[in-house]
Amino acid sequence: MMPVSVSVVLRDRTLRLLTIGRSLRSFSQGFLGIVVPLYMTMLGYSVAQVGLFVTVWAGAGALLTVASGFLGDRYGRKPLLVAFSLFAALAGLAFAFDAPLWVLLVAGALGTIGRGGGPASGGAFGPYYPVEQALIAERARDADRNRIFGAFSFFGALAGAAGTLVTHLPAAAARWQAAPLAAGYRDVFLLSTVLGIAMTAAALALEERRVPPRAGAVERRPLGRPTLRLLGKFAITNATNGLAVGFLGPMLVLWFHLRYGATESQIGTIYFVIALVAAIPYLNVGRIVSLIGGAVRMVVALRVLSCFLLAAVPFMPTLWLAGLVYAVRMLFNVATLPVRQSYLMGVLPAEERSRGASVANLPSQVLSTVGPAIAGVILHELWIGAMLEIASVLQLLNAALYWSFFHAAAPPEERIAEVVAESPE
Repeated sequence: MMPVSVSVVLRDRTLRLLTIGRSLRSFSQGFLGIVVPLYMTMLGYSVAQVGLFVTVWAGAGALLTVASGFLGDRYGRKPLLVAFSLFAALAGLAFAFDAPLWVLLVAGALGTIGRGGGPASGGAFGPYYPVEQALIAERARDADRNRIFGAFSFFGALAGAAGTLVTHLPAAAARWQAAPLAAGYRDVFLLSTVLGIAMTAAALALEERRVPPRAGAVERRPLGRPTLRLLGKFAITNATNGLAVGFLGPMLVLWFHLRYGATESQIGTIYFVIALVAAIPYLNVGRIVSLIGGAVRMVVALRVLSCFLLAAVPFMPTLWLAGLVYAVRMLFNVATLPVRQSYLMGVLPAEERSRGASVANLPSQVLSTVGPAIAGVILHELWIGAMLEIASVLQLLNAALYWSFFHAAAPPEERIAEVVAESPE
């Protein structure tokens, strides 16, 4: 029997198109997040330099994310999804045809190449993030929101898992063409261009339902004080997570490569397994939230478990054992992603969701830009496991702050459930 969340997504045309766009983007990010950092090292750049490149891409991505939130609320979310999809297509062309470094830096920034939170992140990163969240929330009832966000992450994770298998293509294509490995990389980047064009087509087909301002409000009104106070708490919380994410993503690929001598195809295989395993909890997030006792309690409990597993990864003696421990870690960690997205959308007014999402995630975006540069230095100068140990401590702090700020602030669906439970027969 088809899960309710999947059924709702497939019945609604807008949600169906958003699912297609998320899946295409996740497929592309599934291989670009692995291929790009290794490609840059193949061109002769050091690990520290690659860390700086990722920092540039992440920094520009942070600015685009903030801009997309404010522009989305003002001018509509659909045009931004179209524009960012086109940027992704053009970025693939720049990498495919050996553009100068400054062009690659611009292309990586506009195309969000190499961005994301590692395997099974489900394509839920970059400037698409705030506008896509708002579009999904428009179509979801409060009671269904957690499950629908979970379904989106499920489809994204499966597509991302399939994308990691493309990492086998560079070496295979080079052998088939009897050409240098760079020729195989070119085929991969051209594939990302095709996917960007398909994402653009899906975005163009969207029908956006604009949310009218509340009675007595003007369309360009600033964010209200209650919203600003709430967003301040999210900003503080997300700052610690952003720095930790900067230590993962593309830098985790380099860590596997340096620690175990792993190739892109080996890392791709590990990421494929991780993404498949991590997709399991996405369709059950509503049930997990109910079982643990609420969205905030669920996020904190699973985040703490994932932190201890992340801290154990550097001590694994082999690549495959490290991949296994990381897969279990992701099983706990990824289940929190759609719930955190859903919770934020649930507590924000509908007409402020795009701006709210971009402001709440700004510190995460900014500090994730710092993380790769710091991680590059750590990998080059310190104990190689220090990068993951620091990331685990930062995410443990994130869990503590999340509980401190939000354990007493239930989302609408939980408040309604409490009222119903307390009502007399």
